[in-house]
Amino acid sequence: MKYVGIKQVTKNVKEGNVNVVYFAEDAEPHVTEKLLKICKEKKIKIVHVKTMKELGSMSNIDIGTSCAAE
Repeated sequence: MKYVGIKQVTKNVKEGNVNVVYFAEDAEPHVTEKLLKICKEKKIKIVHVKTMKELGSMSNIDIGTSCAAE
């Protein structure tokens, strides 16, 4: 993944640097809902991953993450 974490992903989605955003299904909705709305408005591909831990592993980090992008 090129960008990891809600702040980095949101920033780069807004700047147009992202083609796909991955969301962890077990992330708190209040954390991800604004970014999810922006992605839908900008027609960015959305992929759901089962858990934050799994998404963290996919992103090569040792902790879970609510979202990541490339």
